[in-house]
Amino acid sequence: MTISITEPVTYEVPIPKVARIVLNRPDRRNAQDTELLYALNAAFDRAAHDDDIVVIVLAANGPHFSAGHDMREPDPLTAHERFETVGGGGGFTEPGAAGVMAREEEIYLGFSERWRNIPKPTIAEVHGKVISGGLMLAWPCDLIVAADDAEFIDNVVAMGVNAVEFFNHPYEFGVRKAKELLFTSRAMTASEAERVGMVNKVVSRAELTSATLELAAHIAKQPPFALKLAKQSVNAAQDAAGRPEAIRNAFALHQLAHSHNMQVHGLVVEPAFVERFLRG
Repeated sequence: MTISITEPVTYEVPIPKVARIVLNRPDRRNAQDTELLYALNAAFDRAAHDDDIVVIVLAANGPHFSAGHDMREPDPLTAHERFETVGGGGGFTEPGAAGVMAREEEIYLGFSERWRNIPKPTIAEVHGKVISGGLMLAWPCDLIVAADDAEFIDNVVAMGVNAVEFFNHPYEFGVRKAKELLFTSRAMTASEAERVGMVNKVVSRAELTSATLELAAHIAKQPPFALKLAKQSVNAAQDAAGRPEAIRNAFALHQLAHSHNMQVHGLVVEPAFVERFLRG
């Protein structure tokens, strides 16, 4: 039975002990507006707080997992007024870099880090395009099962910015592949993503949901407390090597790039990219 948290996201328990959260803006290719991100955060909280749930799956309706940030969202800096914020900051309507940074610290970097540290195993079930901001939905998950048609793209350098706000690139597939993905803005196929360790398993599109649920069911047989401790152990190993500081530095440079583009072009990203985006 599917229970709607709010329109952009659905929540279901398809098999015992497993919650399946589904992005549900197929007409917008699951582009992330403010409402979708807060709805997704609420769904993650619901699964995390339910003691009957051991594993959480994140999937998507429509032809693509996520086209990234919704660049057509009207007046995004005031959108936060409709939601109870999760982080400790504010200032979303402040002028200049202050408002832009506050928004991105809350719903992009803040949410991605929060989801990474949910004390339950999470699995991203991805297909089609996973573009820029879409990576920040898949990467916080502990495991990724991909359809063979999945493509992973971070084209933010083409926008005049260093990378997406959740700079997990070197930890997903190593330094040189991270640079290649960023420098070229080219797509990484599912099979290549599996080879470099970013994806755990590649299956056909028809088998994607069943294969993901099979994996989730297998994990859900393990003791929940031991799963929690195992997840915390691996995450702590990454963090002890300096991951949080690297991500905060990249986030600060991301904000510098926005400010530079605004000073030079009057937009937070390169106008040439916006023109190509609007053409389609």
